[in-house]
Amino acid sequence: MFGAPNASLSKTITYSPAYTLVPTYECFNRCTYCNFRVDPGQSPWLSLTEADATLRSLHQPDSNFDSNSVIEILVLSGEVHPQSTRRTAWIEHLYHHCEQALALGFLPHTNAGPLSFLEMQLLKAVNVSMGLMLEQLTPELLKTVHRHAPSKQPNLRLQQLIQAGELQVPFTTGLLLGIGETERDRWETLEAIAQIHQQYHHIQEVILQPYSPGQQEVWGGLAFSPEELVNLIAIARQILPADVAIQVPPNLIQHPTYLVACLEAGARDLGGISPHDEVNPNYPHLLDGELGSILGVNGWQLVPRLPIYPQYDQWLAEPLKTLVQKWRSRISQNQPLSAKI
Repeated sequence: MFGAPNASLSKTITYSPAYTLVPTYECFNRCTYCNFRVDPGQSPWLSLTEADATLRSLHQPDSNFDSNSVIEILVLSGEVHPQSTRRTAWIEHLYHHCEQALALGFLPHTNAGPLSFLEMQLLKAVNVSMGLMLEQLTPELLKTVHRHAPSKQPNLRLQQLIQAGELQVPFTTGLLLGIGETERDRWETLEAIAQIHQQYHHIQEVILQPYSPGQQEVWGGLAFSPEELVNLIAIARQILPADVAIQVPPNLIQHPTYLVACLEAGARDLGGISPHDEVNPNYPHLLDGELGSILGVNGWQLVPRLPIYPQYDQWLAEPLKTLVQKWRSRISQNQPLSAKI
């Protein structure tokens, strides 16, 4: 799937070579820890012409995969209100951005907040996978950081996981840690994910994302403890089914010692690594080889992956499946990356 492993390294950690396309930063939610959103009407939608120029600048000719290749286009959007007269146009806009990415040979993965069943069904046709963070299921956060965030209703977000399962959409979800939840809240959120996956078998990975203070937010909370993150990974590995990968964002783990500890505790994926983290703009990814070197020194091999895991290829329509298989072939011709990305 990823190419022949280096015999000198027995442990692998995956990542998705990605680029984030933002159709709009506008969002009707006002989560107090957010460093992404702007008020509705204050963020012009990314035009199809602008998106095309950006995607073409990333395009690699059909050749072997290398460390400069982008595979995944993460279509990450702020949310237009479900009752807005612009909602249908917004969904169609997301669809067209995914079409553009596919036309140039990229693999789209959309995360645009809670969607209706029909909206998710429409976007499934132009995405190899999709995602939505559960964050935390406790309703107590609706009194604090989510007080002005209607789409953070726990049942609404759980429904997305169920819809994705019903539609056979390979899905990524996750927890945001350190926003006022208790340890028990975290365990219950993980248990809910596990139960839904056991019914539909569609959750590819669960992100454990430590809250990291940013310059644009209004909340100003304390960063989530890296020691607690390591402990939670070990607990999550016991709660989640074995075929669900645990993902941690390496740019939010500031010390290499803790990153390696996360891997030793059970994390096996680093998510989409792109030039700019739109959600956490104050925490850039390491793209100069340092990340691969850190992992290599500690016996881990950095391996590129697609935004869809191979067990889900059968769920794709034929045109998407053909493109995915083409990417798998390109990656298999190259050794995994052990010291450079």
